Amino acid sequence: MRENTNIKILVGEVPGYKLLDSGGKQKLEEIGGVKIKRAEPRAWWHPQGAPLGNFPKGAPWETILDIGIGGIKVKVKYKNTSKHIGIFPEQASQWKWIEDKIRNLRAHLSSAKSEIRKEIKILNLFGYTGIASLVAAKGGAKVTHVDASKQSVDWARENQKLSGLVDAPIRWIVDDVLKFIKKEIGRGEKYDAIIMDPPSYGKGPKGEVWKIEEKLPELLESCKKVLSDSPLFIIFNMYSTELSSISVMNLLNEVTKNLGGSLSCGELALRHHSAEATRREQENSGRLLPMSIFALWQSGDKSFDTI
Repeated sequence: MRENTNIKILVGEVPGYKLLDSGGKQKLEEIGGVKIKRAEPRAWWHPQGAPLGNFPKGAPWETILDIGIGGIKVKVKYKNTSKHIGIFPEQASQWKWIEDKIRNLRAHLSSAKSEIRKEIKILNLFGYTGIASLVAAKGGAKVTHVDASKQSVDWARENQKLSGLVDAPIRWIVDDVLKFIKKEIGRGEKYDAIIMDPPSYGKGPKGEVWKIEEKLPELLESCKKVLSDSPLFIIFNMYSTELSSISVMNLLNEVTKNLGGSLSCGELALRHHSAEATRREQENSGRLLPMSIFALWQSGDKSFDTI
């Protein structure tokens, strides 16, 4: 393992979103001024306030959030029958890092008049509602967004319109991710960076079964074959509660062992917010809700590193 490996906790903050409480395998959130309660298997402890089981779930609704990065907007939808609302606010630190990384590199290449890299191509796998794709495109990259769910891709296209990025260079692909990558390998396509957020279990558009414990090594090896000769970064998020970020980093280390660069891993989390507490009290409260594990590889040039 590389000597500069490190483990981090990244806490996401999105305007218009607050985690009010968690516990008893539930969480209480405020989104656009509306309070909702959702299941949360990682919240094993007792809630700090009233038992969350006594809080009404509320009727279905939707709202628009500006994530605070480049005017990008996302439609949030809530239904009692679904755990997905269209946004993972714990990923906000990564979104900002992606946008800054691409924008700063483009500025550097422009000032240096580099002929080596004239464009930055990003592959976003299991892209969901497209926030990372929009952030990357806003930073100046060409993006290929892949998800097996047509509903998610349609939602991402809607977010593209809301964000005023209709003309942004984004390819929206509805396909099984592994099948798509293998087709890209056959076509000789290459990408400078890969973002991926695979589910623990899912089905492709033609009923293809996805199980993370069976497919993960093959996924990473396939991704290696579509990396350009001078790749920039790989971000891997996963919401499985059965794997460690170190496990994923070890796999990522095998894939990138000949590329140099640096590795990091850790958890994405949300911080409790209380209307009565000051920001300093909230930051010092120690109550974080872990949401996802991540591993990140980046090339050796860390002059643009902000994460």
